[in-house]
Amino acid sequence: MNIEIRTDKNIQNSDRLIEYVRTELAQEFQRYSERITQFSVHLSDENSRAKGGDDDIRCMVEVKPAGLSPVVVTHNGKNIDTALHGAIDRAKRSLEHAFEKRENPRGGKLELADELETE
Repeated sequence: MNIEIRTDKNIQNSDRLIEYVRTELAQEFQRYSERITQFSVHLSDENSRAKGGDDDIRCMVEVKPAGLSPVVVTHNGKNIDTALHGAIDRAKRSLEHAFEKRENPRGGKLELADELETE
């Protein structure tokens, strides 16, 4: 699984930040590690450090699952941690939905029909 991490000019990219993001992604997506080929994470400060403000850190996460279209989500937060975890939560929900849709394209109706036939 390839993980690419980028920052804009207002957020200092460091080995510590890279390791933190990699660790969080590995923990949160451990269940899907066999099915994901790549992550791209982009962190940016929407207002720049000089202006500050609420929810001005933006995290964009792109997840590329094998055999499916990429999932791209964004989340704004007051710091890198809240922005990253908000984006991770959104990406997990979107990815789970994509996997469920692929595994059961009829949206669960098949299970209900099976129950009715057996009664």
